[in-house]
Amino acid sequence: MERLASFARLICFDKRGTGLSDRVTAIPTLEERMDDARAVMDAVGSKRAAFLGISEGGPMSLLFAATHPDRTLALMLYGSYGLFSTAVMSPDKLAGFLEEVEQSWGSGALVPGFAPSLAQDRAFRNWWARFERLGASPSDVKTLMRMNSEIDIRGVLPVIHVPTLIMHRTNDPRVNVAASRYLATHIAGARYVELSGSDHLFCAGDSQRILDEIEEFLTGSRSHSEMERCLATVLITDIVGSTERVCSLGDREWRHLLVRHDSSVRREIARFRGKEIRTTGDGFVATFDGPARAVRCAEAVRETVRDLGLEVRAGLHTGEIEILPNDIGGIAVHVAARVAQLAAPGEILTSSVLRDLVAGSGLSFEDRGVHALKGLAEGVRIFAARRTSIV
Repeated sequence: MERLASFARLICFDKRGTGLSDRVTAIPTLEERMDDARAVMDAVGSKRAAFLGISEGGPMSLLFAATHPDRTLALMLYGSYGLFSTAVMSPDKLAGFLEEVEQSWGSGALVPGFAPSLAQDRAFRNWWARFERLGASPSDVKTLMRMNSEIDIRGVLPVIHVPTLIMHRTNDPRVNVAASRYLATHIAGARYVELSGSDHLFCAGDSQRILDEIEEFLTGSRSHSEMERCLATVLITDIVGSTERVCSLGDREWRHLLVRHDSSVRREIARFRGKEIRTTGDGFVATFDGPARAVRCAEAVRETVRDLGLEVRAGLHTGEIEILPNDIGGIAVHVAARVAQLAAPGEILTSSVLRDLVAGSGLSFEDRGVHALKGLAEGVRIFAARRTSIV
């Protein structure tokens, strides 16, 4: 949302009956949703808007563009469709999905069907579970899905004459990519971009590519695509056995210990000229412009927190990162996280890329072999930093 708002006025609202919107006795029809969108535009003084329809938001956006071309600046669709029964699921599969919703909604169990790349990410599953619970009740979702199952707006496609961008990931698990291909061939002048990946969620996977396409479509250029990348060493730390310590100490004592841990880690990051990016609850993500200093910082953190009775593991990797508002992204971050997951208690692991860059620094490493890291096509050789004196 921050990226979208950097090049456009961003207007967001929760559809009637979901999210922060008041609950209603019946799920609104496409026509009512279209009227609601127009009401929101009127309320905020928007005479014409570019509509971004994601998944089931696409049919309403298509209908709006066909009905109100005078108020539609442009149309952008991601992972969407014109006919539910062929794009999302057939009637014989709908009953099984509704049963799954009844049993699993609000638990995070549905993540693999929406964002396979994040299926093993515990933090994301917890976030998604909360998102589901705050978004709608299981009964509302079932009603919504039954209504969606009747959607067929193919007849309005020839009437759409506004600039249109259609995006879809090839292996989308929720909406068949053939649906967007169909839309692209039946909307005059539509631009079609097929993206690699297997996530249905807009915010999962390479979301920056989607944002790049939207920005270029609306503005004619991609201001962020080249400007906010740089080479950096990513350090990720994690307290070993934090759950067990919480149980043994109790919440209050654990919070006091965690405050001391955080203060110690921040002091070492600053001492080695690193930049704290964020905390992970029981660990840190930090970047350094020098790989050797990153390794020495990890060593210092390990020794410092041992004085508190804590043990940490750490993973490091050097690569290109994307600089985001209050965070970083890119494959380098994922590699560092995967490397950290391989570390034993008290161990500092690095990728071969980092190890090769610190030649002559006095640091020594032990070869731990090639490991397959999730999300990477090729294995990565891992090294363990041998203990050195901290200066």
